[in-house]
Amino acid sequence: MLIGGIQTLTLLDFPGKVAALIFTAGCNFRCGYCHNPQFVLPEQIKKLAPNFIPEEKFFHFLDTRKGFLDGVVISGGEPTMHEDLPAFCQKIKDRGFFVKLDTNGTNPEVLEKLIEKKLVDFIAMDIKHPLEKYPELVSVSVDPRVLKKSIRLIKKSELDHEFRTTVLSDYHGKAEIEQIAKAVAGAQKFTLQNFRPAKTLNPEFSQCQPCTPEQLQDFKKIAEKHIANVEVLG
Repeated sequence: MLIGGIQTLTLLDFPGKVAALIFTAGCNFRCGYCHNPQFVLPEQIKKLAPNFIPEEKFFHFLDTRKGFLDGVVISGGEPTMHEDLPAFCQKIKDRGFFVKLDTNGTNPEVLEKLIEKKLVDFIAMDIKHPLEKYPELVSVSVDPRVLKKSIRLIKKSELDHEFRTTVLSDYHGKAEIEQIAKAVAGAQKFTLQNFRPAKTLNPEFSQCQPCTPEQLQDFKKIAEKHIANVEVLG
């Protein structure tokens, strides 16, 4: 596993759990607003490579945190790009920790394997945009059928899960939120996360303005027509 970075403690990223958070290197999307370009762009990953965290060092760290940490969040980048993800999750589970996976949903076959083998306990899938409009934000071609398959797998898995959308005022309006909410209707939880200007993969996106509190509440009401548990962050 290419571990580009680690946050040794998070109380926010794994609901109800004290966890460590790792960032895998590499992603198949090029979202302009991404705040982690160092784990996405090949030229930046190459620069980081000498500082990647060896698996054995990570697992030594985990062994020293037994009884303190509950679980591990595997984020990225896009973790499902890595062929050794199932084996990596198994090693975490073997040590008695829970596993949460953050994913963009483009590898449903990997998700299916992880679910069937009980290698994950929580799945969070980003929904970037209405499924047919993904290229506007991710800058690559995406088959909506692949995303729909991942959504179905997650919803029927009986695992704890959430879908989440980072909302950008320049791209997301009421119509877009309605389409997104319909796509994940009946989910356990849907989170609307307000975009915050910062370091972004495409510098132009750092000029995007966050949504107003009033816009976010309007979006929440729209989403609640399709999902009972809707949270707004930011």
